[in-house]
Amino acid sequence: VNGAGGGVGHFAVQLAKWKGAHVIAVASGKQESILRELGADQYIDYTKGNADEIVSDADLVVDCVGGPATGRFLKTLKKGGALFPIFPLGFSGAAEAEKSGVTVSATQVRSNGRQLSELAGLIDNGIIKVVIDSVFPLADARKAHERAAKGNIQGKIALTA
Repeated sequence: VNGAGGGVGHFAVQLAKWKGAHVIAVASGKQESILRELGADQYIDYTKGNADEIVSDADLVVDCVGGPATGRFLKTLKKGGALFPIFPLGFSGAAEAEKSGVTVSATQVRSNGRQLSELAGLIDNGIIKVVIDSVFPLADARKAHERAAKGNIQGKIALTA
């Protein structure tokens, strides 16, 4: 999971672990401890090494950072593997993916009551934990946006009424 410490990535780590996967988390060094607590089996600090040069023969890469650079993970996947960029805009490696036998897919989130109910149960039972980076009153929503713009978020930014 690339971007494993962020708002989407920390859920991806836990859901993959819940489903029995061996999870490699990629994030900055300050996030190693929490990601290991959330179930990461291996950890790569992207400030010290490039995951796409360290990992090989993976079944799936969930790239929570995405964008044009997501194609670099194609070489980390085995034939028949899959790349799932959360933010696929700018991806230009379709031909390379096809040549390598890798599936690239993305999805748009759609509400699904059954899935949300199951997820709520996982959270209620402590199987999935929500990491909160920071909390702002709704009146300070601008400050929340400013926090998001700074990057290096660990978990979610929350607004309170």
